[in-house]
Amino acid sequence: MPNLMLTRRAALLGAAALGLGAALPTGARAATAAQAESLVRNLVAEINRVIASGKSVSSMIRDFEGIFRRYADLPTIAAYALGADGRRASAAQKKAFTDAFSGYIARKYGKRFHEFIGGRLEVTGSRPIRNAFEVVTTAYLRGEAPFEVSFHIGQNSGRMFNMFIEGVNMLLTERSEIGALLDRNRGDIDAMIAQLRKTG
Repeated sequence: MPNLMLTRRAALLGAAALGLGAALPTGARAATAAQAESLVRNLVAEINRVIASGKSVSSMIRDFEGIFRRYADLPTIAAYALGADGRRASAAQKKAFTDAFSGYIARKYGKRFHEFIGGRLEVTGSRPIRNAFEVVTTAYLRGEAPFEVSFHIGQNSGRMFNMFIEGVNMLLTERSEIGALLDRNRGDIDAMIAQLRKTG
């Protein structure tokens, strides 16, 4: 499978993942499809606010990491990315991995912010799925044909926990990335976490 996370399209989506929860105040819940759609509609404005701030790329990365930590369903995303190896990880290792994973995601996409300035997402509809809502959007990037992106927002948490780009599952892709990183470190979770802190 090609590394979609390094493409311009995936860069836009990664930033969307980082900023998605910022459309709702802390404690809010996406209890209805309308609220989920509203959350996604506000997404572009949140991303553009950071991009238009005039800050350096490193400062934007820090801003988006903060948004990600506050609003994304980080424990769910990180636990899925770690996969079966999470069963042998200690509580301290799980916490360290969750923290490292947040920074990794922010760095990974933040470095490519300049490539999707002017891009936009338009909501086209939503539907309930198991314990969540799927909000379907069309993404527009300069110089590329429009493509479909769907966001999964937890019904109880009101936070984004997955997204699909033209059918490609973000959670599965990140699990593959983390699994490969573990393999390169011979299954050593601590060594993987240490490397993850420098990756992205």
